[in-house]
Amino acid sequence: MRRSAAHGSRILAICALVVALVGGCASLPESSSPQAIGTLADGAAPTSAPAPEPGREPDRLLDDFFDASALSANRHQAARQYLTEAASGTWDDSARTVVADRIDTLSGPRTADSAQFTIRSKTAGILAPGGEYQAGSDTFDISIDMTRVDGQWRISKLPPGVVIDRSAFLNTYQQRSIYFVDPLGGVLVPDVRWTSGSQDQLANQLVQLLIDGPKSALSAAVSNELSEDVNIRGPITKADGQTSQVGVGLGGIRIDFGGLQNKGDHDRELLAAQVIWTLATAEVAGPYVLLADGQPIDTTKPDGWTTAGVDSFDPQGSNDDTVGLHALAAGGLLRVDGAQTIPAPGYFGQARNLRSVALSNDGTLVAGVADTGRPAPAPSSTLMVGSYDGGAFPVAEGQSITRPTWGSDDNAAWAVIDGTNVIRAARDPSNGQVSVIPVDARAVTALGTRITELRLARDGVRAALIVDGVVYVAAVVRDPSGVYSLTSPRAVAIGLGSDATSLDWSTGETIVIVRVATDSPVVQVTVDGSRMDPLPSRNLTTPVLAVDASPETEYVADSRAVFALNNADPVGDRYWREVTGLAGVKAVPILPG
Repeated sequence: MRRSAAHGSRILAICALVVALVGGCASLPESSSPQAIGTLADGAAPTSAPAPEPGREPDRLLDDFFDASALSANRHQAARQYLTEAASGTWDDSARTVVADRIDTLSGPRTADSAQFTIRSKTAGILAPGGEYQAGSDTFDISIDMTRVDGQWRISKLPPGVVIDRSAFLNTYQQRSIYFVDPLGGVLVPDVRWTSGSQDQLANQLVQLLIDGPKSALSAAVSNELSEDVNIRGPITKADGQTSQVGVGLGGIRIDFGGLQNKGDHDRELLAAQVIWTLATAEVAGPYVLLADGQPIDTTKPDGWTTAGVDSFDPQGSNDDTVGLHALAAGGLLRVDGAQTIPAPGYFGQARNLRSVALSNDGTLVAGVADTGRPAPAPSSTLMVGSYDGGAFPVAEGQSITRPTWGSDDNAAWAVIDGTNVIRAARDPSNGQVSVIPVDARAVTALGTRITELRLARDGVRAALIVDGVVYVAAVVRDPSGVYSLTSPRAVAIGLGSDATSLDWSTGETIVIVRVATDSPVVQVTVDGSRMDPLPSRNLTTPVLAVDASPETEYVADSRAVFALNNADPVGDRYWREVTGLAGVKAVPILPG
């Protein structure tokens, strides 16, 4: 369980990120500027649309229909206005929702009272039930028939499912995170969803999504205190019981749960953390009055909870403030202390042959890849594990070993040996002994020939990987026998435009990627692949070599120096600033994890 002291700066960082998303891009060509894909709307999404405009030509009416299709309320009642009565009765809008990159309307045969059209587009993604976004890149064609009804064109035949233009989708839907619990019961894991509707519907939507459970890719990796046995007794209201404008402005939230009789104090705290952080990060303000069969789930909080009551589960928390920025320079580990650098104590600070280094989240342990100095065919790299201020010993060898990464429990470093063998170097806290245990990565290695980067999220439940230059996110699953697997890998940076070379988690929802490109060499992508946005490139000199990130700051090493990008800076004033303590030093930045 971790938390940051700079909570205010994190809120500013989130606000800056939301503003930055306005200039998002669907793909990032290597030699041209990123293209805008839409603007996120402020405030509540509209739940109704005007009736079709009289006298509208059929092709223009189709454009209006696709705009209205972004409004999902009442089984897409806004879009059904554009259908004939018979077509409305047979249209299955629940089949699937395709988010189209750009909709092209191709005219077909037409008479005075009938018209046929082919709709062609590239798929940006599929919106699955429960608001789960699945990035895609296929193309599709669908046929639509239209007819005149009382002198007005209406759609008489269309396939099952909904097609939404990407810009309309981003104007109508909002990205939210619902939170589940990691296997150790100490960290919240975000599950990104997209919701639509007004703000006073949001609390109901999010709590119901929690009860419905995690998406399938995460289901084996997390637990949920709002299981099938849990239900909601009566309506969700304001804290004082009012039923109008729930979740809008001040007034708090009151939820009465049933099915908690067998949950102990810790389980109830986890449930509270799931609910409170899910609502708080969606701007549904507290206090949060949480009841079990009409009584407070925690008798010490009869007037409700605030985020302070579950701040140890803060999903934006990190140990960066306490552990501090480090760097790898001249083969050794340095601590960056303001305007100066100091060699780290112990082996890693004294070494001169390190190729990469990773600090555990609490900063007490270090894993590093050292150059053995031995000629081929002997292994050229060795994985060293030790304490921050003490010695280290070798645990594995290979011709290549990726930059290590630490699990959330601070006792296991992960790495990939020779591009395909994923291992955990697990330390026994009772005696300090380290065991090297293979990770079942068959689902990932089947995607390509070589894994060149592996970074665990701070929750330890997701892994971001680069396989043959392509970015994937996989779930980390531990079976009852203790064997770890990387499962359900999904490509998330579709349209990146050039190979990825380095990456790291900024937050639990976003990954920062370095790519082989002179234009926009650093980009940020959401964990579900729904958004990809260029980060500023001012002051950077390509090639950019490495990235390490936190919720507050991204650090990169370019061809000259180490630079930092502060997420709290105003959007118009965000640019990479050289890290003072590393000025003039050829180094790679290192944060915990």
